[in-house]
Amino acid sequence: MKQAFEKKELKKKSENLSDWYTDVILKAEIADYAPVKGCMVIRPYGYALWEKVQEIFNGMMKTKDVQNAYFPLFIPLSLLEKEKEHVAGFSPQLAVVTIAGGEKLKDPLVVRPTSETIMYAMYAKWVHSWRDLPVLINQWNNVVRWEKRTYLFLRTTEFLWQEGHTAHETEKEAMNMVLAALDWYRQVYEDYFAVPVVYGRKSESEKFAGGKATYGIEALMPDGKALQAATSHNLGQNFSKVFEIQFQNREGKMDHVWQTSWGLSTRSLGGLFLTHGDDNGLIFPPKIAPVQVVIVPIKKSGGHERELLTYCQDIKEALTNGGIRVRLDDRQEPSVGRRFNEWEVKGVPIRFEVGEKEVGDRTVTIARRDTGEKVTVTRETMLVQTERLLGEIQKALYQRAKTFLDENTREAATYDEFKNIMSTTRGFIRAFWCEDADCEATIKKETKASTRCLPFEALAKEGLPLDAKEEKGLCVHCGKPATHRWFFAQAY
Repeated sequence: MKQAFEKKELKKKSENLSDWYTDVILKAEIADYAPVKGCMVIRPYGYALWEKVQEIFNGMMKTKDVQNAYFPLFIPLSLLEKEKEHVAGFSPQLAVVTIAGGEKLKDPLVVRPTSETIMYAMYAKWVHSWRDLPVLINQWNNVVRWEKRTYLFLRTTEFLWQEGHTAHETEKEAMNMVLAALDWYRQVYEDYFAVPVVYGRKSESEKFAGGKATYGIEALMPDGKALQAATSHNLGQNFSKVFEIQFQNREGKMDHVWQTSWGLSTRSLGGLFLTHGDDNGLIFPPKIAPVQVVIVPIKKSGGHERELLTYCQDIKEALTNGGIRVRLDDRQEPSVGRRFNEWEVKGVPIRFEVGEKEVGDRTVTIARRDTGEKVTVTRETMLVQTERLLGEIQKALYQRAKTFLDENTREAATYDEFKNIMSTTRGFIRAFWCEDADCEATIKKETKASTRCLPFEALAKEGLPLDAKEEKGLCVHCGKPATHRWFFAQAY
């Protein structure tokens, strides 16, 4: 028999973030460990979050006419090796099938770590003229990267993601796509997850293998570590030349396409869990929450149970018709208190408490998950009040996270100052860097802090980043002249 949930079993976020994180994912029934080492099972409540991400992101992609498709899980090793720099970047993480059907394969198959090579072999078949461009394809799939150390959602051997792959007539069109995807990711995190981010260009050592340039968004977690939240890559013509994706341009000459790739994975959910929550469990921002309101009837022995449940059903129907994602918890067991605790752990933004008093007065008692505050409202104003509170909770969670980001983003003028921050509070450091790879490697070795991105300072009219602000300064490590302040942080 399943053991009844008890709040005291949940580890405290305020005492140990790492233990709390694993504990709350398991107890909130978000995911569980799989029989396969390094893999996880995403349970229905957790997968509902991923379905919501898919819904949101599909809507964003449609604004640029990006379409969903599907490509094979297996990639011939010979095909992968056509792009030497690309395969070198993934080589330690590859899962390779050498035997199939009881026979040794002449050409081993790689379980996809990403889909550039298998997709671009097809693009070469489909693209012949500028009239065939752009190719705008995304796929939702699973990938495998053989990780030595795993952590639920944040780093697993198999994970789910979307990967967009586009081909364009000009470099300008490709770059616009790179930046559009980057801004979609920013919107997912800030507008839906209520997680503020910084974004910009990655360093040469941090860019995607085989790409021309990589752009990413970075979120700051409560332990002061950065989470690479999503990336968008300008692939230039590197892959199109290798895979011979050519087209007859408008002048009648043959040219290679300009390409992009960009991805957001289930790692993003790990960032969501880490950012919002307390000692009582998760706290989901209303826009992404699978359940926005849970209704808990408070039954009394000998009371008017049928009337109570009818009233609760009426409330549920009214909320559902109003576009609210709602759950009615009318279980006989466990007790009301334990049910309250369960939904707190699951992070539901609002709880409706409904007893005989509420039925008689035609009211509802509303409890906020983020503050614990309670208010009683009339049945007639219930929907309006709920919509208002959901909006307030969304804004409050974002502001709380933004305040943390601002308070933990510091500037370091000297290397001693840099090292002191990284050995104590951590967080983001903005510091001048000469952009020398050896200097970058030394900083990482001595402080465990890596370059996260060169932040964008200017914004285009359409809200997309343009370029980084140039300044004059001295590298925080070596003292050589530098022109940009980079974001540094220890990272997951």
